Amino acid sequence: MRVFVVGGSGFLGREVCRRAVAAGRQVVGTFHSQEIAVPGVAAYRLDVTDRAAVRALVAQVRPDAVVSTPYRYDAWTVTADGAANVAVAAAEVGARLVHLSSDALHAGRPSPYLDDDVPTPIHAYGAAKAAAETAVRAVDPGAALVRTSLILGEGSKQIQLCRDALDGRATLFTDETRCPVDVTDLADAVLELACSSYAGLLNVAGPDTVSRAELGLLVARRFGLDAAALKTTTGAAAGVVRPTEVRLDCTRATGLLRTRLRGVRELLVP
Repeated sequence: MRVFVVGGSGFLGREVCRRAVAAGRQVVGTFHSQEIAVPGVAAYRLDVTDRAAVRALVAQVRPDAVVSTPYRYDAWTVTADGAANVAVAAAEVGARLVHLSSDALHAGRPSPYLDDDVPTPIHAYGAAKAAAETAVRAVDPGAALVRTSLILGEGSKQIQLCRDALDGRATLFTDETRCPVDVTDLADAVLELACSSYAGLLNVAGPDTVSRAELGLLVARRFGLDAAALKTTTGAAAGVVRPTEVRLDCTRATGLLRTRLRGVRELLVP
């Protein structure tokens, strides 16, 4: 099986490449500026906003499955248009498509979000992820669209943000809750879906719900850092518009996947 990972130099993309190589897959990955440092991966530079270039490379590689992870927080053309370009290219060669989406397309509410809940974005990045989903589903109704949450693991930006807050260089919100997931668990789930016929939306995240501030305390405990130094605030006090309580109900994924999605407390508490 030939797996084509778009965004293979990203945090999740690299892990998908590693796990796919370890499983004996033939792996091709793309990067934009930072090269992919994963042995066994054929790497190509690609600008996902260039539809002709995306189509040409996918046609050249002719993958069995495409894992689409491209995003940039402040760039609609990468996050939304890039996802559409990948979907078109994958459909043209008949490749199985797994598209990575995000819980950032929800506004937040007290009750958990189900897999098929309609997006309610309240900031530009969430709107871009929602638009990406719409494009992917229109182009390829058989694609799997994975909504996930904060991704943890060695080199995770989320862990580094917590360490920065514990060192006084950043601030964590007490009113922004998520369901963090381990990068290896997520990568395994994505590859499992690439070999399946599942179509549509699927929440894939950890079972534990924590605020960003609570995540900071868990990081402090995990690495033996001074929790008293943690800087926290609320989104309202900071004057920012961000999703608040976002819990993903992953009952469907738990019943469907062999991959066990571990909770953040299992991952971080020694």
